[in-house]
Amino acid sequence: MFEQKDEEVIRKKAIYDTMSPRRQKHISKKGYENWDPFELPKDPIDIRKDKTKRTSQMLVREFLQSRSSGEYSNEYGRGVLDFCLGIINDDERYKGMFEFAEWYIELLKKEGQEIKNKSNL
Repeated sequence: MFEQKDEEVIRKKAIYDTMSPRRQKHISKKGYENWDPFELPKDPIDIRKDKTKRTSQMLVREFLQSRSSGEYSNEYGRGVLDFCLGIINDDERYKGMFEFAEWYIELLKKEGQEIKNKSNL
């Protein structure tokens, strides 16, 4: 256990020593102790998946294919992508918009308003 830790300390120092002085200064500013050169990169947004194991690109494509091409504009498609990314990233703003939309549809139904399709809201 200690051998592995010692090896990491040696490797970290070797990486630091091979860096340019400017980069070393940047790391020293943040704190050499806090710097982890072995940290794994975060998932890029395009390979994050939702609960159905679909990427945002897959979800958007599947949704837009369920619409006729004359039924939506580029702005509509951008809105779908924006909303999809917000939902996948568990963003509170988009969760609020989603829940409001569900609540509003139920309100319209409860008050006897006819909803032919959702674009007539």
